[in-house]
Amino acid sequence: MGGVSQLPAEFLDALSGLRKAARRSEIRLEEIPAPSRLAPFAVALGTEVVEATPVPLPLHGPARNLILPPEPAELATGRFILLYDPDGSKVWNGRFRIVTYIRAQLEPDMGNDVLLGSVAWTWLVEALDNHGARHHSTGGTATRILSESYGTLEDRGDTIDIELRASWTPATADVRRHLEAWSEMVCTFAGLPPLPSGVAHLPVRRS
Repeated sequence: MGGVSQLPAEFLDALSGLRKAARRSEIRLEEIPAPSRLAPFAVALGTEVVEATPVPLPLHGPARNLILPPEPAELATGRFILLYDPDGSKVWNGRFRIVTYIRAQLEPDMGNDVLLGSVAWTWLVEALDNHGARHHSTGGTATRILSESYGTLEDRGDTIDIELRASWTPATADVRRHLEAWSEMVCTFAGLPPLPSGVAHLPVRRS
């Protein structure tokens, strides 16, 4: 998460908490360039959720080198941005602000549900509550996107995506719980079933 010199101690503690956040094996998380105009200090994480793939059976001899693991299917993508202003912000009503984005492709029957937006918002609120991520000043938008293909691309068929953009102010500097809650929500968008701690998700065979 970049250099740590000249960073406020409170922001350093928050970065340390993010590094310790637990996440599922299907989540790929990496630091990406953070916005520079929203706050004096910021860190941004990009993520994609991929479908778990079965481990190939062990082979011996030259045949082992001929077997390539299948490329995992992307189920959802997102961004998690932590903003920090040591002087506080009247707009945020606090020193920290979390800004997030999630996008996932849906099954057609679910994508046509008129209550999809409110369901997506409920996922966010429940994930934060379930992880004890105390927060306030929460806001966001949920958008359904219909993509129709024509001409040489008509074989692709129509797709429906859901986008959720949300931001909130953590009640404390313990932002680890917020990243864990958001990671859970990304997995929910990706259609992965919730798992008890320490239990791995079995890969789903797709035709």
